[in-house]
Amino acid sequence: MTAPGHPRRVQCQARASEEPGRDSGLRRCAQQERRALPPNLPSVIIGVPTETKDGEARVALTPAGAHVFAKHGHSVLLQAGAGALSGLSDDEYARQGAQIVPTAKAVFDGADLILKVKEPLPPEYPLLRRGQVLFTYLHLASSEELTRALLDSGVIALAYETVQVNGGLPLLLPMSEIAGKLSVQVGAHYLEAQNGGRGVLLGGIPGVPPAEVVVVGGGIVGAHAAGIAAGMGATVTIIDINNQRLRELDALFGGRVVLVYSTPFALERACRFADVLVGAVLVPGARAPRVITEAMVKKMKRGSVIVDVAVDQGGCIETIRPTSHSEPTYELHGVVHYAVPNIPALTPRTATHGLTNATLSYALKIANQGVVDAIRSDPALAKGVNLWEGRIVHPAVAAAFGREAAAIPA
Repeated sequence: MTAPGHPRRVQCQARASEEPGRDSGLRRCAQQERRALPPNLPSVIIGVPTETKDGEARVALTPAGAHVFAKHGHSVLLQAGAGALSGLSDDEYARQGAQIVPTAKAVFDGADLILKVKEPLPPEYPLLRRGQVLFTYLHLASSEELTRALLDSGVIALAYETVQVNGGLPLLLPMSEIAGKLSVQVGAHYLEAQNGGRGVLLGGIPGVPPAEVVVVGGGIVGAHAAGIAAGMGATVTIIDINNQRLRELDALFGGRVVLVYSTPFALERACRFADVLVGAVLVPGARAPRVITEAMVKKMKRGSVIVDVAVDQGGCIETIRPTSHSEPTYELHGVVHYAVPNIPALTPRTATHGLTNATLSYALKIANQGVVDAIRSDPALAKGVNLWEGRIVHPAVAAAFGREAAAIPA
């Protein structure tokens, strides 16, 4: 494919705009461009649709990212307005070489590689096609419907959250940092009386104790949640099953938080005194284990708040069900439950830039090398492959549905 601005692209855009079926015209035009290029020149069309999940304000690529793709000879199709809620205008993208198209269908029809923030929703399922590469947060283990739809479409689906480097999750990291920080802000908000909470100030005042914040899981989300809670003056407890991680957290916080090894007894006791309970348990690619039972929730204080950040992987609290930014909470057993799967959408400017910073090098590798050679050359990226043209290839996703993982074709 030629870079935007090349004479063939200008001619192609003009022809496509004159056709009654503009979307199909863009697709045919892109195919003609690919056939016209020298075979050794890497060229990929990257598609960036507008996110449609409730309250989702992020976009999968910044104008700076579009510039990088253009510099490497690739093209970006951006759905009009995709970056608006992140404060990024269509003009900014166009100045960096992106082509603005009016509909999601135009993006999906024209693109070889689809970059998204969140998983496709049902209206997007028919837009996917066999062999197309989808790179986004998927969390497949928590949704059989989504998994079946993507299997039926035949896409090659890579999940940001399962790309691993030395056991770490670099593409999940920035969103985990944001979600962890926001979880405590959200918890403090709903702890206020007018929002259904106990009416407790997180940091307290002299003579009146601060709120008790319990964080279940000491990973990236948990550490950032604890940091914000401690910074706001709360009494903070982190519960984790990994003794080595507890030692690391002890060194990180220098005694400012209470660290507890996870047992059912410790979890039940923590639920009794928690004003805010943050669920932050993660098993990469797999469904989150439900470590807080309904019986434990029933023993929590009336007006206390649960924020389950693990809800996008099914949740680690038995009473949790996904909510949305338009209806973020519900009350059960006298406890306010907040379970929005896309918490970072509350701060889309920060989140969009953080996401592109993390994902761009991997997406560029796929574009430059092709998905097969990219995953062969990068074991970390290979772990991001969840589905391959109708087969589940990620072991944790396969296990979630009682299947054996298939091999990625050689």
